[in-house]
Amino acid sequence: MSATTTGAVTVLRSGPLTTIQDWPGRVGFWKVGVPPSGPMDDLSFRLANIAVGNPGTAAGLEITLMGPALRFDRSAVVAVTGAPVPVTINGTVAPQWVPLTLEPGDVLDIGSIGTLGMRAYLAVGGGFDAADHLGSRSTFTMGKFGGLDGRALVAGDDLALLGAPAGAPRRILSDEQPAFTNSWQLAVTVGPHGAPEFFTEDDIADLFATDYEVHFNSDRTGIRLIGPKPRWARDDGGEAGLHPSNIHDTAYSVGALDFTGDTPILLGPDGPSLGGFVCPVTVTTAQRWKLGQLKPGDTIRFVAVRGDRAASPAEVGLGRRACFVDVLSSGGDADNGILGTTTTADGSTTVTYRRSGDDNVLVEYGEMHLDLALRARVHALAERIAAEKPRGLVDLTPGIRSLQVKADPDVWSQAHMLEWLTECESQLPAAEDLVVPSRTVHLPLSWDDPATREAIERYMLGVRSDAPWCPWNIEFIRRMNGLDSVDDVYRTVFDASYLVLGLGDVYLGAPVAVPLDPRHRLVTTKYNPARTWTPENAVGIGGAYLCIYGMEGPGGYQFVGRTTQVWNHRHPLPAPGFDPEHPWLLRFFDRIHWYPVSSEELLDMRADVAAGRGDSTKIVDGEFSLAAHQRFLDEHAGDIAARRETMEIARAEERERWSLQGEFAARAAGVSVADGGASENADDEERVA
Repeated sequence: MSATTTGAVTVLRSGPLTTIQDWPGRVGFWKVGVPPSGPMDDLSFRLANIAVGNPGTAAGLEITLMGPALRFDRSAVVAVTGAPVPVTINGTVAPQWVPLTLEPGDVLDIGSIGTLGMRAYLAVGGGFDAADHLGSRSTFTMGKFGGLDGRALVAGDDLALLGAPAGAPRRILSDEQPAFTNSWQLAVTVGPHGAPEFFTEDDIADLFATDYEVHFNSDRTGIRLIGPKPRWARDDGGEAGLHPSNIHDTAYSVGALDFTGDTPILLGPDGPSLGGFVCPVTVTTAQRWKLGQLKPGDTIRFVAVRGDRAASPAEVGLGRRACFVDVLSSGGDADNGILGTTTTADGSTTVTYRRSGDDNVLVEYGEMHLDLALRARVHALAERIAAEKPRGLVDLTPGIRSLQVKADPDVWSQAHMLEWLTECESQLPAAEDLVVPSRTVHLPLSWDDPATREAIERYMLGVRSDAPWCPWNIEFIRRMNGLDSVDDVYRTVFDASYLVLGLGDVYLGAPVAVPLDPRHRLVTTKYNPARTWTPENAVGIGGAYLCIYGMEGPGGYQFVGRTTQVWNHRHPLPAPGFDPEHPWLLRFFDRIHWYPVSSEELLDMRADVAAGRGDSTKIVDGEFSLAAHQRFLDEHAGDIAARRETMEIARAEERERWSLQGEFAARAAGVSVADGGASENADDEERVA
């Protein structure tokens, strides 16, 4: 808490999910898997602060379904906005959208939200105090940081208040208040992944003609929708996966409509930053407030708008057009989400610029396959942009073969972004010139750890017992890759050097890494449906990629073991191996090497890291040269090709077994055993070499 706090509020009743949030949330950490969090309905939140005279950034409360009862120990001005909800002061009915004056001892009671909307907001003059974590007070409950100890409020909590508000309180006028309904229209821009590349023209027509229903399994990570299954423009994802929704890991935008397999999910402010699924449309920045008010059973109709005509996200009055239920549009962009194309300076590689909402440009290199030269081009572009710092730049998030450039659309329009990025590309060095710092990070690995066995058992009991990867993921990996024994899987993993290509694949600095030697690239499918629970720091393989789970949550990678923490939950307190400046352990282009430990040793090591001691992580400085790597590939080309052929035969045999067992028929019929959460519900086989 800040030293400037001047009073407290006692929580008498918390409600099911009441959290401290601020706006715009935790910005600038998308590339390492830290979502912005902040209010799901930013408009109602900001209007609450205006009502009490606060700056828009002041921390307030987000209330889900049912509100809290709060006793104030000092005089305060408050305002309740958002979904219609009963409000009383000492039992007397009070209105929403207006400043209310409370005296010491007064009890403010916010009741249950009715049939319209999902979330309400409470602002207090001066704002709530809470510890600043990575530049924000917003609560990210899954990461267990921000707000009050990284959690929702509970009865008995004492909330600190800051000083007096900066401005005069005022009533929020009726034409400033957002309109609530059960039949929503959402303004979306086309892209980044549209027709005819990924979806058919009929798919896109269906998308705009369908009233999607909001699924009950929805939360701040994503809004799951019920609607028609796409026809798809391709049979599969090629090297990225068996299902046509699969692509190599790419940065997401908040508000993107993400097809995880055939399931559409609108990604929320606590959603993942990186993933391997296509997104045909993206909700505009000024319309994302509606995601916070979508209630299970509500319907959604997507309305295409032109990116350059989207309302300003800075606007909170009439200019945002939030007081209208209907979206006013004369039609969307006719470019299928592709803003433009060019080639690299050497003419060897196509560069595609894709629209991702009105605030992102997704820069994509080459064809859809795993090629470290493409990741080198992504790195060169990211370094150039970061050095230049164009006005309006908000964030840069690299994927496997792409870079998402996020900007403030009021400052740096997509048209100007495209012009600047195209010019920038013409000045970048050749990919083969890439030489970057590359630390060798030695981490302990408890092979086939009991925690991962427990996760598999939970999956079999609660989600699916007949999956081909059950009851033992390691045996499944052996079959998929044509290895003679599980000992061969063990030796392959421990012999490999895993190059970190992305961070935040499953939140909080979680690496997506690939073995430098293609002979070590064990290829698997992901769970379908996904697990509902994965232990923190479990190590798994999905496709050809290895990941360390940064936190507990859903998951789909095939387990090989568990390691120590890759996120310093003590930050800013130190922990061995972690830089003092930030809480994530790994960097882009680090090389992970495993050394074996027992499960008992790992528990001791994990306890040491949590306490800020120990030496389980060993780091050696070095560098990675793409040219040197290419020479290695050329030298061992014959052996690499032979190993790839063996793996392809094994995977073909496994797919045939699946076919005989009815696995593909069940999926084609749309059979789903269970829902595994909005953020990672994978159905892909990444056949990457």
